[in-house]
Amino acid sequence: MEKSKIQMLYDASHALFSQKELPTFQQIHYVKDLLDKIEAMDLGIDELGMCDSPLSDASGDSSKGLVCGQSFSEIKYIHIHECDNFSMGVFCLPAGKVFPLHDHPEMTVLSKLLYGSAYVKAYDWIALDCSGTQTVGLGGKVVDEVMKAPHEPSILFPRSGGNIHSFTALTPCAILDVLSPPYSEDFGRPSTYFSDIPIPSLHGYAILEERPVPSDLVVRGAPYIGPPIVTVNQYQF
Repeated sequence: MEKSKIQMLYDASHALFSQKELPTFQQIHYVKDLLDKIEAMDLGIDELGMCDSPLSDASGDSSKGLVCGQSFSEIKYIHIHECDNFSMGVFCLPAGKVFPLHDHPEMTVLSKLLYGSAYVKAYDWIALDCSGTQTVGLGGKVVDEVMKAPHEPSILFPRSGGNIHSFTALTPCAILDVLSPPYSEDFGRPSTYFSDIPIPSLHGYAILEERPVPSDLVVRGAPYIGPPIVTVNQYQF
């Protein structure tokens, strides 16, 4: 039986991020190419709102419906997979919603805009001060643009590529993320939020200052009903 696109992405991500060696440029771009082939429908998401369409899973069961991408009134997160080495999931944003400026500490992140359009702003640290109770420093802007699907997947490295970024949904949109390693409070990888204060005399630079989790940020879970993934643990008998 032919593997689903999400199974192929899982297999490649597991092989890449579970190895002891640092990933090579070619290996990361192989995963990026697999990510680029995935569309919303491959994950059980109907971007156009025709939610009475059936979805056939790997067993041939077509009794499941599709997640309706146009019906969300708040930010939704569709959890696909998480292990110690990486996680996969989809953020679905209604038009006008903002996922505020946040970081990805010591993480490599591959992202694909599945549908819609979003304003993306991203910084990398130029100078960082973590000596006090708050993280503050100088950030250099890496991305400041409107992204429209189809759009080439992006890669954020631990210290480059726009590791601190925000999304503003201009239309209903969805973003598929592969994060390695995943967020973890226990292992010192929390998600930290920031405010940015532009420096008028230095175009493209801003003071980034840690802030509390925004009170108006609400992210709800939504079911993953795309093709099931056979994980490595399931191969072991």
